[in-house]
Formats: sequence, C-alpha cells, structure tokens
Amino acid sequence: MDKQTLYVSDNFFSAGRTDVYNGLKEKVGEVDLRSMFTAGLDVLNKEGEIIVSGKFPFLSRRWIVTGSDGQEIGNLRAKFALFSRRYQYNTEAGRVFEIESEAFSNLYLLYDENGNEAGRFEKISGFFSAAAFQLTSSDEGLDVYEMIAVVMGVNAIQKAARSARNAAH
Repeated sequence: MDKQTLYVSDNFFSAGRTDVYNGLKEKVGEVDLRSMFTAGLDVLNKEGEIIVSGKFPFLSRRWIVTGSDGQEIGNLRAKFALFSRRYQYNTEAGRVFEIESEAFSNLYLLYDENGNEAGRFEKISGFFSAAAFQLTSSDEGLDVYEMIAVVMGVNAIQKAARSARNAAH
C-alpha cells in the first residue's frame, strides 16, 4: 500500500470542527471536537459522514474508538514508561499496535504486532496555537480515519494527564 499522509489539527478551545487535508492541501474530511467539556470527537469523510468516533467512557482512562454504527472497533491506553511515552491500541479484530515516542520528541511511531512500522504522526505546531499533526499511514489494516481517532486519543490522554498533574499542585 502506498503511504498516505494527512494533516489534522486540534482546536485551541477543544471544541468545534477542524479540517483534515491531504499532502496536496485538499480537504479530505473533518474532525468534530464535540465540546470543550468532554474529549469526544467524530471523524468525518469529505461528504460529512461520520466514519469513526472517539471518547473516554465514564470514569475511564481508556480511549474508545467506535465505528459509524457506534460499535467499538478499538481502544487506546497509555502504558508505563520511564523515559518515553508509550501507548497501546487494540482493535476488535485482534490487532495490537504499539505507539512510542522519545521523552521530548514530537514524533510518534506506530508499530504493528510484528514490530513493523505501520505509521507515524508528528506534532508539528502547538506552542501558542492548537496542536497540529502530520499523520502517515502505511498499514492496510488500519484505516486512516481510524488512525486520526487514535492520534487525537493520544492527544486527549496527554491533555487529561496534564490536567490531573496541574490539579494535584
């Protein structure tokens, strides 16, 4: 499969719609960040149809990805790591993807269950503006819209962890 590269951004206020672009700067979809009070989102294709959704279930640290029918297609969770950031995405089809990033890096690598690189995403902005991500998918078994929900889930887990740390101080 040819690699597919997309660009997606978070909203500064974590609510509303943002566009998803391909490498030719053509709009190929949208991410609808439902509310600034919840971390739920919908990923829509260019026709405006919901392809996948992501959210934290009530009182849970896992990020659940559902299909357009509302059925769970995968879940994402943070894994303990000392000098890196690690996540694991499990699909309902039985696939397991590991997501890793060095401690101060903005580059995340996505590995399939055989240790092959299945994709990557990089935070390309975010200092004084909303975070934006460049996603590259090279795995036929992981839909690029599903990968968007996973990337935004990693971002949501990081935001929740920062909020918890700030509330503790």
